[in-house]
Amino acid sequence: NALPIIPDGLRPKKQAKVSIQPQKKASEISVNDENKAPLPQPIDASVDYVASEDLKPFQDPESNIQSLVEGLDSKDWVKVCQSLNDARRFSLYHPGLLLPVLEKVMLVVEKSMKNPRSALCKTSIMAASDIFNAYGEKLLDSTDSSAFDQLLLQLLLKASQDKKFVCEEANKSLTAMVNSIAALPLLQKLRGFVNHGNLRVRAKAAVSISNSVYKMGSEEIKEFGSVTLLQMASDLLNDRLPEAREAARSIVLSVYEAFTDNEKLDTEEDWQSFCQSNLSMIQAQLMIKVVSSQ
Repeated sequence: NALPIIPDGLRPKKQAKVSIQPQKKASEISVNDENKAPLPQPIDASVDYVASEDLKPFQDPESNIQSLVEGLDSKDWVKVCQSLNDARRFSLYHPGLLLPVLEKVMLVVEKSMKNPRSALCKTSIMAASDIFNAYGEKLLDSTDSSAFDQLLLQLLLKASQDKKFVCEEANKSLTAMVNSIAALPLLQKLRGFVNHGNLRVRAKAAVSISNSVYKMGSEEIKEFGSVTLLQMASDLLNDRLPEAREAARSIVLSVYEAFTDNEKLDTEEDWQSFCQSNLSMIQAQLMIKVVSSQ
């Protein structure tokens, strides 16, 4: 009954078992899985950032103004970028044609600044700079007040963020705003932001206020209110960010310079008396300390 003995060389060899794993879908591949091919990256259309001096006028601007409005309403972000560059060309070379739709342009500029696409965001900031340079304080007369306020808020926010190339462009735009818009009406817009909950926004607003006050004459400072400016500066002198504190010191020194324009004043004593009679004890001491430390 014994089974026949088969020589070793004639025995069939066992086949190794191979486990076949189901192939993962592309969506299931982990970004940290080094043995798997990475997901294809979405192809993003390239957008050229055109400097203001490289923009050209339209050969037939009247026929282009309608297509501008249609482009600004587009759902294609690349088309919106192109239209914003066209709006820049209108503001620089054909400002009268853009004026009737300027408020709509500003709304699109403000909306585009909030877009997560950096290319669209930066293009909108560049558009804001050219609009400031072209229209100046006319913006405050020809557009709804809330449109300018929202645009200003977005610029302060973008100047406060960590993305360097967006931040730098927003700072340039704030400088263009200060240089092109009269100080008195602009200060009325900026003063509300020194109490903003975001400390970086407060600092950027303080810098713009300081730059506006610096270019004002003594009569303009008195017209706006020396005491109002000093009260504003006293809050900023205790701010957490050095940028805000330095801007506050600059504001105080500008007010002091305007105050001492009168040669009949006994500078130090009259300044102390002015501060003590118009400010709280703590605020007055701060103002006197800033001036004496210079």
